[in-house]
Amino acid sequence: MSSFGCWGPPVALLALLCCPGSIAMAFEVYVWPERLAVEAAGSGKINCSTSCIRPERGGLETSLPKILLQEQPQWQQYLVSNISKDVTLHCFFHCAGKTESKSAYISMYQPPKQVRLKLQPMRVAVGTPFAIECRVGAVEPLESLTLTLLRGRETLHNWTFVGAAPASQEIIATFNSTAQGEDGPLNFSCLAELDLRSRGGNIIHSFSEPQVLQVYEPVQDNQMVIIATVVSVLMFLFVTSILFCFVTSQHQSRRRTGTYGVLAAWRRLPLAFRAHSV
Repeated sequence: MSSFGCWGPPVALLALLCCPGSIAMAFEVYVWPERLAVEAAGSGKINCSTSCIRPERGGLETSLPKILLQEQPQWQQYLVSNISKDVTLHCFFHCAGKTESKSAYISMYQPPKQVRLKLQPMRVAVGTPFAIECRVGAVEPLESLTLTLLRGRETLHNWTFVGAAPASQEIIATFNSTAQGEDGPLNFSCLAELDLRSRGGNIIHSFSEPQVLQVYEPVQDNQMVIIATVVSVLMFLFVTSILFCFVTSQHQSRRRTGTYGVLAAWRRLPLAFRAHSV
């Protein structure tokens, strides 16, 4: 081993003690939160900190309006506002002649505030097709949106929009089906979910007002009811006419027997009995 290799570490330590400014001090910069989801035109707080014990200066680089809320030697808190798009911010500190920085990412979102359900039509016969529309106002980011069609608490269908072009107007998703013979009316609703967890936010839920689909039996069954009713009425009239004829005939018969009954009975008596009576 060479003599230089043996004297290397002591020489480096001696140089550090004699010339402390010759080697820059290593330090870290931190930002919290690193990802933040903020509603359009809203505001959010960003915290910048450093491991440097005595930083010379620090700050937050951004094109957004910012306000320094609190400050300590190793920590600063800012309020950024008027967020209208996704943006990257940079926390920085200068320490011992060296500058380090750390980035934070703010995602702008527009929640699903207006969720509506539309039934076409609202009353159908069994076996007849119908359509259900889930409608929601402009949402950002669209790829984080999921629409769910519910029947009561049962999930009928889901729509996702990954890879879809941003929509500045109303979003419409349609579900086509055929009315079945379930008992009672069918209750439908739409659920919109905006999942912002990957962007530093939460899941935002919004429901539509429920709509009821009225399902009735086909027209053919109603015709059978009508036919049965007509047949019942005709049978009633038929029986009534028979009774009327019977009563009428009896009445006429009584009139004949009442007017000529005594004479007819006298003629039917034996001749001998009539002579004795006279």
